[in-house]
Amino acid sequence: MGNYDSDDILKDFYIPDYILGHGLERVGDFSHVPACPVIVFVNSKSGGQRGGDLIFTYRTLLNKNQVFDLRETAPGEVLQKLYENLEILKQDGDPLASEIQKRLKLIVAGGDGTANWLLGVVSDLKLSEPPPVATVPLGTGNNLPFSFGWGKKNPGIDRQSVMSFLNQVKTAMEMKIDGWLLVMRMRALKEGSCDPIAPSGQTNSLNAFQQVFETDPLYMDGFHTYCGRFWNYFSMGMDAQSNYLKLGCTQGWFCTSCFHPSSRNIAQLTNVRIMRRQGQWEDLHVPRSIRSIVCLNLPSFSGGLNPWGKPDPKKSHERDLTPPYVNDGLIEIVGFKDAWHGLILLLPKGHGTRLAQTSGVRFEFKKGAADHTYMRIDGEPWRQPLPVDDGSVAVEISHTSQVKMLARPFCQSKSIHEPSSLIS
Repeated sequence: MGNYDSDDILKDFYIPDYILGHGLERVGDFSHVPACPVIVFVNSKSGGQRGGDLIFTYRTLLNKNQVFDLRETAPGEVLQKLYENLEILKQDGDPLASEIQKRLKLIVAGGDGTANWLLGVVSDLKLSEPPPVATVPLGTGNNLPFSFGWGKKNPGIDRQSVMSFLNQVKTAMEMKIDGWLLVMRMRALKEGSCDPIAPSGQTNSLNAFQQVFETDPLYMDGFHTYCGRFWNYFSMGMDAQSNYLKLGCTQGWFCTSCFHPSSRNIAQLTNVRIMRRQGQWEDLHVPRSIRSIVCLNLPSFSGGLNPWGKPDPKKSHERDLTPPYVNDGLIEIVGFKDAWHGLILLLPKGHGTRLAQTSGVRFEFKKGAADHTYMRIDGEPWRQPLPVDDGSVAVEISHTSQVKMLARPFCQSKSIHEPSSLIS
């Protein structure tokens, strides 16, 4: 592991093989309790060659069996096996297993879609002591890492950079964030399909958004049902279109034709309803100028910009708005008129059109308004066909769970439980 000093430091992150389930017996002296044992997940496909290089560096610093390539190994299998082994060792009276379970932290390196995937796995496993997650910006978007103070540029992949990051993980604070469930139900059509289409042209290549079948509680007879989960945002309209098409500044938002069906304003495409109180839905007025809508949980969108901004306290009181905390069970809904409106975010106090804060949202698409629109959740876009004559498409967003993130001091995200984030 290199020189003596770094060996001593790295002991705080090291997990021995027998804990990981790669050996039946303790071999060697494991009297040192690691202060910050980590499991590392890296998407080797992210960041070009950097993903693969990052895996190599982590494996030279730590036990190679605690570092996983997400292209080869599913995180759910890793964590399930680890926690089952920890429970067995704890029952056998192993003191190290108990301490590692209490102190365990996860590191995930990849784009926003990769982080979304791991957070969903942690939430679904319902572990007895779910570990907090640190996100490494590797790929495109990187809104999740930026929200929690980890930056948005691809990290250094050399030994010193990785050791520096590990030490930051050790001192990071925990912050819970809300998770949001997105359910889309489509009444079966006589002809054609409303299945979402990924940029690859396939309907089955979306990681973040997948069809559910009869065994799933969300399944409803007579409907095709898809569901996904997001921690940062769901967006619909032109911004998702430009992301879907991977176009530059001279295209996409900026030259989407006003007459193109997918660029019609949100009010033409869909009725929007929000939940003011549990079980009480009301129509949300969306100005006819709004052509893109974002349901935002974290204060970072489109490369680190904050569409909600900081509302004037007087106006906030008049409109019953609260500060945008990441764990208050509320989601912020923001609208944009066009790409030029989006540029206002670059100004010191720039923001989108604040439409509402709510604990639930419904989009009920109008028949014949357009043959498709564009959507994305946490960086993953798709083209959504819409009903023309028969059939229907509706999307509902609801609060589903919370997960623990690791955050650096003075990060963009604010917790409702954190005194320093209170705004008078």
